[in-house]
This record gives sequence, structure tokens and C-alpha cells, in this order.
Amino acid sequence: MAKTNPKVIARQKRIRRIRKKITGTAERPRMRVFRSNRHIYVQLIDDTRQATLVSMSTGDREFDGSDCKGKCEQARKVGLIVARRAKDAGINEVVFDRGGNIYHGRVKALSEGAREGGLKF
Repeated sequence: MAKTNPKVIARQKRIRRIRKKITGTAERPRMRVFRSNRHIYVQLIDDTRQATLVSMSTGDREFDGSDCKGKCEQARKVGLIVARRAKDAGINEVVFDRGGNIYHGRVKALSEGAREGGLKF
């Protein structure tokens, strides 16, 4: 059996602790953020149907990060695009799920970009 990294276990515990309190509905879906070293991903999830309504990432075809200087600017731009896609899908309010990450840096920039785009949470 392989040893599991304690940081991974701690993050999984944080995710479970957050998910106990947060659920998404069709009217107010859960905005889930995943941050890797290279990319940032966001999904709007309806937990009652267990379906992804809207998704966006820095690896998406629509995303053009050539004018962005850093990862925080890329995250802000992803937030703006996901807000536009949510508006097109008829979603105005979301519940923010930071995915076990600290509300700082790229996660904060993404949420601020989504708020600039018109999402409320």
C-alpha cells in the first residue's frame, strides 16, 4: 500500500468540512473552484440533480490568456467568462465553494472576477 501525503489528507478533510455546510440548487448552484499549479477550473453544480450547469478553465478553448501577465489575472478573466456563461444560462446567484483552498490569491481573484461579471454570492 502506498503512503498518502498528509497535506492531501488535510485538504480532503477541509473539502468534506466545507461540503457539509454548502449545497447547490438549480436556482443557486454551487460554484466549485479547483486550483492546480498550472490551471484554474470552475464549475457551477446543481447538487440536487448532480449535474454541472456551467464550467470554465484556463485550458478552455474560449480562454485567451496571452494578454494576462500572471496567474491571478488569468483567474480573474476566468471568473468574468464564467459569470457571462452563467448569465446566459439564467443563473444570477451562486454559493461559493473554495475547494479546500485559502480564500487568497487566485481563488480570490476568480471570485472577484465573477462578482465583476454580475454573479452574486
